[in-house]
Amino acid sequence: MRDRDEPVIIVEKHNEIGSLLLGVLIGAGVALLFAPRSGADTRAQIRRKAKEAGDAVKGAAEDVTDKVSETFEAARTRVEEQIESARNAIEMKKAQVSRAVDAGREAAAEAREDLESRLAQTKAAYNAGADVAREARRQRPGAPRDTTIV
Repeated sequence: MRDRDEPVIIVEKHNEIGSLLLGVLIGAGVALLFAPRSGADTRAQIRRKAKEAGDAVKGAAEDVTDKVSETFEAARTRVEEQIESARNAIEMKKAQVSRAVDAGREAAAEAREDLESRLAQTKAAYNAGADVAREARRQRPGAPRDTTIV
């Protein structure tokens, strides 16, 4: 029967550290049970060893927690840097597209002005040629007077 003053040790197996600690505790318990001591000394020593094992587990858990926190912070920093890099790349591409659109609009406006100028020159040349042809027909004898060249 168990004495109510004795601590209860519960070890859960989730990883290799838990298995190792369970083995250490069982080995220490067996060694203490076969040691040539009185029951009170043995129980005191078991309590002491259990406390030491518990402290070791707490220390290992704190170390793991610290390492996980450091790894998390490092990963978070890398992700934030990559996000910032992506934002910068997007801003740069937006600026490039904006400049390209502006250059395209400017080139289109210049091309339109050039086309309108050439069209005006072509119309003027056509009208001048038509006027010359009309005048030449009027000056010919026997040509009809009201003929319009289109």
